[in-house]
Amino acid sequence: MNYRTHIASSLSEIGQAAWDGLVAVQAQPNPFLSYAFLHALHESGSAAPETGWQPQFIVLYEPAQGATADGAAPERLAAALPLYVKDHSYGEYVFDWAWADAYRRNGLDYYPKLLSAIPFTPVSGARLLARDAAARAALVEVLCATQGATEVSSTHVLFPPEDQARQLQEAGFLLRSGVQFHWENRDYADFDAFLATLEQKKRKNIRAERRKVKEAGVTLRRVRGRDATDEDWRFFTRCYRHTYAEHHSTPYLNLDFFRRIGRGMPDKLLLVIAEREGSPIAASLVVHDADTLYGRYWGALEHVACLHFETAYYQPLEFCIEQGIRVFEGGAQGEHKMARGFLPTRTWSAHWLAHPAFADAVERFLAQEAGGIDGYIDELRDRTPFRGA
Repeated sequence: MNYRTHIASSLSEIGQAAWDGLVAVQAQPNPFLSYAFLHALHESGSAAPETGWQPQFIVLYEPAQGATADGAAPERLAAALPLYVKDHSYGEYVFDWAWADAYRRNGLDYYPKLLSAIPFTPVSGARLLARDAAARAALVEVLCATQGATEVSSTHVLFPPEDQARQLQEAGFLLRSGVQFHWENRDYADFDAFLATLEQKKRKNIRAERRKVKEAGVTLRRVRGRDATDEDWRFFTRCYRHTYAEHHSTPYLNLDFFRRIGRGMPDKLLLVIAEREGSPIAASLVVHDADTLYGRYWGALEHVACLHFETAYYQPLEFCIEQGIRVFEGGAQGEHKMARGFLPTRTWSAHWLAHPAFADAVERFLAQEAGGIDGYIDELRDRTPFRGA
């Protein structure tokens, strides 16, 4: 098959129907791969050239059946790779700061680099989007040719599924693994049924945390994306920004982004809003589909003990049980999630470095790190929070 290759600097060049149609046939689609989510990141300026994220999506087209109205040969989107030229390493959640520093200390430029990821979103999912194995193989070939023909220091593909990571390994990439914490719905009838599966101490602590929130006079309400008002989005953004400011950080996302996903993918969103004496004081936002819920964003205007756990974990867990959602992905890092029923899950990333000496050094580092990750996961699994496990 001969494919026409195109580099798209905007998803609008591809079109929503074509992009979402390709995403829909992937083995592991998720809401973050959707046109609505990615386009909102770009158009809101959150992940844009001005913030160090230059979209350079690799796109492959194949001939399609029939003919267009003007008699031209039609094409179909066969494969695509979300790809950015980056001039920093913020918003990635697979940390390569030490590699960048080593380049700097040796008088070499680490940036720009190529990054395939969903900006600010440490969620595993397809990166090599393709209709079939042939198109996926061609996409990898184009990626390798692209990185070899440019002056970038490296290419990084973050949070692909393991089979795609292995395919990249065969093409010369180095593999790295990490750990996240995911909760599994074991057909619980309700939240108490879930608690009953935990060790007594874990169960007691969760009940105490929820009681503290209630005794503080806080009530919770869940707002589906389709019911969220502009006032809700403005309030959530205020909480989100306030929490970043408290940690002396700059927020990645803005009100325009939240408004855009609120319009573009409302059925995939759930806001949990905490109120006291009739006034909202905190909120979390989670993203979900029929099978998986993804913990994402949280913020508060004032401190209430254990409120973060209630809005970002316990309310979404109840929602999963009520809706029959199978998995709750808790996001990056956080051993504290294990005490709340989340278990360790391995994640993957793939890395290619142009400089041979640095590629060798990183390969040695990753081999050593991999042994530590394996031991860490084994240790975590021995500390299961569940009774009789």
